Amino acid sequence: MPRPALYSSSRPARSRTPAAVDATDPAAPAAQAPDAAAPLPSSQASPTLPPASHPPALKRQLVALWAIVVLLAALLAASAWQHSRTAPRKITQDDIDAAVLRTLETTTPPSAAARAVESIGPSVVRVVGYGRSKNGKEEVERGIGTGVVIVDKGIILTNLHVVAGADRIGITFHDGLETTASVTGAQPENDLAVLQAHKVPDDLEAATLRSTQDLRPGDHVVAVGFPFGIGPSASAGVVSGLKREFTSPEGKRQLSNLIQFDAAANPGNSGGPLVTMDGEVVGIVTAILNPTQARTFIGIGFAVPIENAASAIGMPPF
Repeated sequence: MPRPALYSSSRPARSRTPAAVDATDPAAPAAQAPDAAAPLPSSQASPTLPPASHPPALKRQLVALWAIVVLLAALLAASAWQHSRTAPRKITQDDIDAAVLRTLETTTPPSAAARAVESIGPSVVRVVGYGRSKNGKEEVERGIGTGVVIVDKGIILTNLHVVAGADRIGITFHDGLETTASVTGAQPENDLAVLQAHKVPDDLEAATLRSTQDLRPGDHVVAVGFPFGIGPSASAGVVSGLKREFTSPEGKRQLSNLIQFDAAANPGNSGGPLVTMDGEVVGIVTAILNPTQARTFIGIGFAVPIENAASAIGMPPF
């Protein structure tokens, strides 16, 4: 006898698991098959997996990495901006002119006379001639004057009347070194003497000599020396005239071809340098005009041209 057909129930299957059925058992019910005519819901017909999500630790690493990248970019941008602000600007001629003008407005440069004195200073020496007192027991100063170093080995020019008849000649250099000296040459017609110092400083500087060929009245000059033993002292003036003659009050000396100047000079300046504003020696101060017995400066001094002075030690003419 044929079995009756079995149909799928429209009720949802029970949640419990059905018991196993033996297919060879004729009494066992047939296995239920899904209803082919009932379509599955769309969510079941084509199931979609949810997107994979990053683990929390990886997310934190990515965030930190991006933060570092952003920070580095910001730092690079800031550095470029700062460099553009601090990059040195090209100096122009207007900048140089403005700087020079500010310096001139705020700084007082030394005068030409001051520069001349500074230049000749290391070459100027104090000269003292010593002799015996009338009773012959004491050494006394017989003459105080000035000298100028013309060779760095200690060769000095001064006036002959400063050291004439001296038993001993004392020299004091610019740095304070004191020594003695000997007369190695003389030129009485120009009242000049050449001295050789017995000891010299290690850094002794010789003066620069300049020809008087282009010297003119009105040129500024400076006389440097030890007036009345005080010094070194400096006085400024101008060349008053050239090729002058001078006769000493006693009539014992007559000098010619002299430079006349009005820079103050007094006893003790004898033998000192007369220099230009460049600090170059153009003459050796030798006398002042003394119409009275006061022996003080009245505005007229005389110097032997350096050409004559140089010839006293055998130096070639300019």
